[in-house]
Amino acid sequence: MIRIDTNYVIRYLLNDNEEMAMIAEKVIMHSNVYISNEVLAEVVYVLHGVYGYEREKISSVLLELMNFDNIDTSDKAIVLNAFKIYAKKKLDFVDCLLCAYATIDEILTFDKKLIKCTNEK
Repeated sequence: MIRIDTNYVIRYLLNDNEEMAMIAEKVIMHSNVYISNEVLAEVVYVLHGVYGYEREKISSVLLELMNFDNIDTSDKAIVLNAFKIYAKKKLDFVDCLLCAYATIDEILTFDKKLIKCTNEK
């Protein structure tokens, strides 16, 4: 298993540096890859904050990536659900992860938006 960082994911998705994108693509397409939830949260932040991607586009490209059979993360089904929530709700991605975890765990928070999301499970 190979763990990749935010830069690998960003270069693969954006293909904005040909040399790095080719290296990232080779690893992502031909290796067993682990992407941590922390890296995924940073990827969301970079795509939205730096590159101006809309929530729906971010959700779409990351759902596609995370559905590759050779890509893994902790609680993959929860992460996939979090991306779906992210496309629909005005919550940051970490809150979307917590909202997705509310389907299996109790979430305690003072955040009214997150409370509303967790109550919609």
